[in-house]
Amino acid sequence: MKNTTEDTTEVRISKMQNLLDSGLNAYPDRYECTHTIGELKGLEEGITASMAGRVLSVRRFGKLMFVTIGNAINRGQISLKKNELEEDDFNLFMNSVDLGDFVGVYGQRYTTKKGEPTLGVKKWTFLSKSLRPLPDKYHGIKDSEARLKQRYLSTCTDSEVADIYIKRAKLKQVLRSFLEKHHFIEIDTPAIQIQKSGALARSFKTHHNALDIDAELRIAPETYLKRALVGGFERVYEIATCFRNEGMSLAHWPEFHMLEFYAAYWNFEDLINFTEIMLKHVIDTIVGNNKIIYQEQEIDFSGDWPRLSFRELLIEKADIDINAFPTIEGLRAEIINRNLLDAKTIANLGRGSLIDELYKKTARPSIINPTFLVGHPIELSPLARNNDNDASIVDRFQLVVNGWEVVNAYSELADPIEQRKRFEVQAAAVQSGDENALDIDEDFLLALEHGMPPAAGWGMGIERILALLTDSSNIKDTIMFPIHR
Repeated sequence: MKNTTEDTTEVRISKMQNLLDSGLNAYPDRYECTHTIGELKGLEEGITASMAGRVLSVRRFGKLMFVTIGNAINRGQISLKKNELEEDDFNLFMNSVDLGDFVGVYGQRYTTKKGEPTLGVKKWTFLSKSLRPLPDKYHGIKDSEARLKQRYLSTCTDSEVADIYIKRAKLKQVLRSFLEKHHFIEIDTPAIQIQKSGALARSFKTHHNALDIDAELRIAPETYLKRALVGGFERVYEIATCFRNEGMSLAHWPEFHMLEFYAAYWNFEDLINFTEIMLKHVIDTIVGNNKIIYQEQEIDFSGDWPRLSFRELLIEKADIDINAFPTIEGLRAEIINRNLLDAKTIANLGRGSLIDELYKKTARPSIINPTFLVGHPIELSPLARNNDNDASIVDRFQLVVNGWEVVNAYSELADPIEQRKRFEVQAAAVQSGDENALDIDEDFLLALEHGMPPAAGWGMGIERILALLTDSSNIKDTIMFPIHR
């Protein structure tokens, strides 16, 4: 009953015929479970129970078999003794059940001499035939492409892989619970939009056949959540599937999930305080403490998280004072002269995108422990509110961990006249070839012209924080079914 070269689909089909010949259905419609596999350990001695699961391992000792059955979350041991079953039932199990098959079992809970909670099977039935062998328990799936295409094989045999997706579900539950405790409500925004909005990014394009219009897949829910603020909802959030038609890397994936929330009457300082409280709670709930090990490096979320100025960070790491180069031409020339970025890559970038690329290349990778980056140039933040004391920057912060942007947040720009000016700068960048820039969003401006309260907004990629909390070296490992060729 182990995977061997003889363990082929043809052999398994012949075993299925044995089951059919014995009167069993190879694919019955249901099975009545009184308990789950996870409840086996907590049952009292002698309690009878019925449960079901996939056969994951078998150990034979003559007239005794110990079998592990399980699912993505739990494993449990059952035993089959020849003298406690009908002889045909014992032999049928031994000769016709393969690793990967599903069985239903009924029996009595006991503890083995080695202290293992076990269900002593009195009756069993067949629930589903696996026509292909599962990957070897100890070696797993070697082919990296197969791991993407057949993630289900990893989750059903490797509890550590399955635990990533269990933590993913728990992460979203904890975030929702925390926000709703603080009086936020979830709003659904459209995934298909007339034009891209909410972030500087390249979009996926589509066509709406019924309306016969070109459309964009959502890159962020931001402007629609702010429409909800205009509509009288003071605290709103969404965990939204977003799409950005950009490159893939260890920390980027084109389809991802973004938590965004907006609070009326808050500013970015309120968000900084709220962020630290919320994420410490979330991390402690998911991991069990505020220190994690990521790729053999400790990241400490305890204590007060420091702040760094965007401008001062670039002076320190790139030796460039962006305030000394107010024009795009001057800044681009200085960057090329110092060989900091590839000239061809930055040829069509607007000033905001150029500064962002410089920061990502020279400064961000050096930040490991959670750090608030503040004082962003206005060109980088077309939807953020100006700082009252320095019109060249906005009231914004990014939380950077492990060289990754984990959170982006800012005081919102509620002035529709100023917002139009920002959009016009962005639209000019689009005309110059910057595919990340935004066009003028007249519908959003119309909403702002009806009045939006002072507010602050916040966004975090679910996969990115999950990768940190599960020690996943590649962000695609946090996605159960990532797209592939």
